[in-house]
Amino acid sequence: METLRYPIGKPNLPKKITQAEIDNWITTLAAFPEKLEHLVMPLTAEQLDTPYRKNGWTIRQVIHHCADSHHNSYTRFKWTLTENTPVIKAYYEDRWANLDDTKHGPIELSINSLKALYAKWVYFLKTLSNDDLDQYFIHPEGNEKVSLRENIGIYACHCDHHYAHIEQLLIRKRWK
Repeated sequence: METLRYPIGKPNLPKKITQAEIDNWITTLAAFPEKLEHLVMPLTAEQLDTPYRKNGWTIRQVIHHCADSHHNSYTRFKWTLTENTPVIKAYYEDRWANLDDTKHGPIELSINSLKALYAKWVYFLKTLSNDDLDQYFIHPEGNEKVSLRENIGIYACHCDHHYAHIEQLLIRKRWK
């Protein structure tokens, strides 16, 4: 079950994050929408409504979750650079995943949303200075400080994590 829940393992960011790692993570982010689209567009409605694991989200929910989560992260970057150490607003991703638009909405809505978001977000990330990257926000769960440098890595891992959820299900079901 743990392998199905964390198919690439839990994120393990280096203590000292280099520019090369940031560049690699930005490349991962830039490629994600197209990579995801190529993986999921051939799927039928029945396949999209298949959970990736027992008691897990469906492929459709995972796709919509990525759009919702990544929009929230982009906003957190903006808050961090325009406010003094903001405490971000957390959200109940499990509740968002159970809203009708996430459970039943066409995946093209979130694929297109991710394409537009990532075009803007990647452009934005490439303009950040080292001082910008060292800015941080406070996550209210545990009062954790998260630097923008770290958050780029977290979201690159998030892309790979959810892509692997879907891809491994497709392989297990012999749909790929």
